[in-house]
Amino acid sequence: QVQLVESGGGSVQAGGSLRLSCAASVVTYSTYCMGWFRQAPGKEREGVAAIGSSSTPSYSDSVKGRFTISKDNAQNTLYLQMNSLKPEDTAMYYCAAQPRDPLGRCWLLLPEKYVYWGQGTQVTVSS
Repeated sequence: QVQLVESGGGSVQAGGSLRLSCAASVVTYSTYCMGWFRQAPGKEREGVAAIGSSSTPSYSDSVKGRFTISKDNAQNTLYLQMNSLKPEDTAMYYCAAQPRDPLGRCWLLLPEKYVYWGQGTQVTVSS
């Protein structure tokens, strides 16, 4: 059973930085793709950043150049470094895991393709 536990959220002023962590049990990156998603009140959940076994990440246009996703295979931990934060980044942030299909593919930024989800960690950016 895959378990994902996020941490690192908090409140920060615009322009500040936060680093989110996701501790993943039972996840092997050859079997799963991993991603970060966020959901603001009244809005749909959206893909922020995701990474597959090739280690080539994908980012949403809204965070490209400001956020960096990375993984520590030895620690089974996924990270999201968030710099130059903006008030519109305020949301609950979720870590998620998607099993690869039989051809080894993932749909990196599509939340409906992800099977396992953490409980989320709140990020609040004030202006």
